This record gives sequence, C-alpha cells and structure tokens, in this order.
Amino acid sequence: MKELTHYINGAHVKGQSGRFADVYNPATGEVQARVPLANAEELAFAVDVAADAQPGWAAVNPQRRARVLMEFVRLLNRDMDKLAEALSREHGKTFPDAKGDVQRGLEVVEYCIGAPQMLKGEFTDGAGPGIDIYSMRQPLGVSAGITPFNFPAMIPMWMFAPAIACGNAFILKPSERDPSVPLMLAELMEEAGLPKGILQVVNGDKEAVDAILDHPTIQSIGFVGSTPIAEYIYGRGCSNGKRVQCFGGAKNHMIIMPDADMDQAADALVGAGYGAAGERCMAISVAVPVGDETADRLIEKLVPRIEKLKVGPYTAGDDIDYGPLVTREAKERVLGLVNSGIEQGAKLVVDGRDFTLQGYENGFFVGPHLFDHVTPEMDIYKQEIFGPVLSTVRAGSYEEALKLAMDHEYGNGTAIFTRDGDTARDFAHRINIGMVGINVPIPVPLAYHTFGGWKKSAFGDLNQHGPDAFRFYTRTKTVTSRWPSGIKEGGEFHFKAMD
Repeated sequence: MKELTHYINGAHVKGQSGRFADVYNPATGEVQARVPLANAEELAFAVDVAADAQPGWAAVNPQRRARVLMEFVRLLNRDMDKLAEALSREHGKTFPDAKGDVQRGLEVVEYCIGAPQMLKGEFTDGAGPGIDIYSMRQPLGVSAGITPFNFPAMIPMWMFAPAIACGNAFILKPSERDPSVPLMLAELMEEAGLPKGILQVVNGDKEAVDAILDHPTIQSIGFVGSTPIAEYIYGRGCSNGKRVQCFGGAKNHMIIMPDADMDQAADALVGAGYGAAGERCMAISVAVPVGDETADRLIEKLVPRIEKLKVGPYTAGDDIDYGPLVTREAKERVLGLVNSGIEQGAKLVVDGRDFTLQGYENGFFVGPHLFDHVTPEMDIYKQEIFGPVLSTVRAGSYEEALKLAMDHEYGNGTAIFTRDGDTARDFAHRINIGMVGINVPIPVPLAYHTFGGWKKSAFGDLNQHGPDAFRFYTRTKTVTSRWPSGIKEGGEFHFKAMD
C-alpha cells in the first residue's frame, strides 16, 4: 500500500508520530494509501524551517516573486490532467469537475501575479513643513492554512498563492482524506523556482491543527470547513494573538419567482444542487418557489431532469454527472438526514436511497434526492447536508421567501431567478448574505473579487482572494519622515527654523 509523506524543506519526509489515516478510493470503498498524521514536534520543525527561509524570500522584490507564480501557472496547465486524475481518484469527483477545481485555483494564482501593483503603498508629499508620510505593506512572516476535502486543489491555492506573493512562508495542513494533490502542488511550486521551505505540507488531524493554533511563530491562519470547527479555530487562534479568517457551513437558498424562465431555473437547480454530489459550500440545497403554482411547475420540470442524472466513478468518462461521496461516514450521514426528512413530514419526490452501481457496491455512492413541502423546523432545512439532496420550501410571497433566506443562520450564497429588474435589485440590496446570484445559481466571484459569506458562514473581517487576500497576508507600516531644510554657509549647514 502507498504511504504518503509530509513535504518539508523541499523534500518528502516520512511521518514520525506513528499515527496514520486511511485514504480511500470513494468509488470502490478500498483503502488506497496511508497518510501520516503529524504531532506537534513535526509541525514545529516545519515552522522552524519556514521561519529560517522566509526573510530571504521577503527580500526578493515583488516582481521576481510574481515570476515564480507565472511559471507555476505554466506548470499547472502542463500537469492539469495529472492533477485532476489524482484528485478524482481520492475525492471521487468527475474528471471535468476535478479539472475545474484546479482551474479555479489557477485563476487566483494568475491574479496574484499582480502582486507588485497590489503591494504598493501610499505617499503624501509635504504633509507638514519638510514632512512626508508614506505607508508600505510588509509580509507577516509564517502563515498557515487548514483546508477541506471538497476542493483539495482550489482552496490551498486560494490561500498559499497570495500569502507567498506577499513574501510570507506558508504551512499547508490539507484534509487527510485527499492529501495527494496538495503535495503535488508543493512540488510544482518549487519546480517553478520557489525556494525550499517557503511552501510546506504537513498532514495531520486535530493534533496538528492545535499545534498550528498554538505555535507562536505562525502569524495568520486560514480555514475552510464546518461552522463548529471554524468557530473553534477562530476563537483559539485569535486568543493566541493570530490573524484568523475562517469560512464555515452554508445553506444556500434559490428563490424562483413566478415570472422566472422555469426551464432555466430547473437546469440551474440540477447543476447547482447535484454537481460534485452536493459537496460544495456554494451548492444550492434549498429551492424556494414563490406560490404553489410556481412550485408545481418547478417540480414538474425538476423530476425528469433529476431522474436522468448519471452517477458513477470518474473512470466512466465525461458523461457522468457526479461521483461518490468522500467517505462511508459521509454517505451514512446524508442518508440519515434523508430519513429524518421523511420522518418529520417532508414529501420525498425523488428517492435515491436504494441506488446501487454494479461493480461498485462498496463505493460511497448516493442517488439524487428531491424533497417537497419542507418546512424550516426540519433537520434537512436547518443543517448543511453536503450531499445530493435538494429541499423545496414553498413560499406564499416574495417577502416570505426573502425572510426564509434572511432568517437562516448561514449566509454564504443565495440566488434569485426572475425576469423583473426591480425585484432582483431589491433582493440584492436587502439580503443579508455575502454572495448573491441574479439568474446565476452559484455566484462564486472571479479571482479579482473577494469570496466570503456572512453570519455563521464566515468569521473574520476579510474575505478570500481578490484585494482582501493582500490585506490579510500583510501588515501596513506608516512612516512619518522629516528632513529639515538647510543653507550652506562657509562649508557648514545652518538649518532654518521650522514652524
């Protein structure tokens, strides 16, 4: 069986703790590798290496740092299929979806090539008599990222690309469920010219996470995962004086107005609700049609589309709509929530509980589910399911639909489908959610805007990528400078009096 490693100081390093986690092939249910789980001493060693390497990297001018990222982009494109195959094998995503995972990370790297522009400070000439004031952005030192299983390429790049462009060293603690791609990314960064020790991968579980939170040298931490863990990391990291940004769970609503193009809305819901098996923080998991007539028309459009979805392993080709869930525990949790929905009175319109795939009976596949007549008191409405389950909550009016989304504890993403500009504009202005789509089901901003939710979906005052990333990974230093004017007389300077 393959035994994975950490990546420290430019080399693959075997784990020393004696603890390992199994890495599964989600399509077959078989263990395909073991990944070491670092202890605090291993994490501390990686931090020491990073701290030694970081000052030299910070001294490299931003343009030359950007050139490393330019070469990294070239290597990502060169190895796109190789990365996507490794990602699909461990995560279960379809091959096109895995390539999209890499591509959306690559786009943030492309944005970070503009670091010389983003790191420019401000200057005020003549703020007072002989006084100039200027500011500069300087790196924090050593930063760390704790990333989730569902985007093992994209989210690490969202974190380490801006951190490194700003002159920091970076410790990446990826998910132990699919760790191979992060290790491959670290190799490619060094092939692109990054000095050893600037990007390091330390695999682990809670012991490694706590070591990151408590290590005094680590200055900032990024996290993406569930809300309870986001709250834990944010609280403990901040109490240790670190800069922390944490992104948690989601329950994204899509409101369908009576005037919406129902075919467009149904297509959008199928793609946004079931793509990547629903394992996306920006997945639409709640459809909110306004009026019973709208709901009936929507369900009529959805059912045949959902029943035609093709579920299978990534090796089956590009016509597969989604693959397995990442673990057996994830499958059991999703099916448990489906059963709770039935018990609590929701109508299961499309039932995927008995889905099986010949030759892959031990895989972690879950068929698509569609619920109707869901109410806010039900667990399938309150909790993030993270599986191929779409809940329909019927609203009597636009105001009722708006209130549903606004009252939910999560505020990551939302969407509205309508032909009415006034309604769309009102929705965009009033909704208390961080990312809004108008006739767009998954409103993930492009790399030069920022990504982040509101309420219990995000903790911290700065978002991911875009301009906020350069603010998060730097400190501003402001210098006030005075050079008194002088008149040279007889070979000596005589300074004029200053007002």
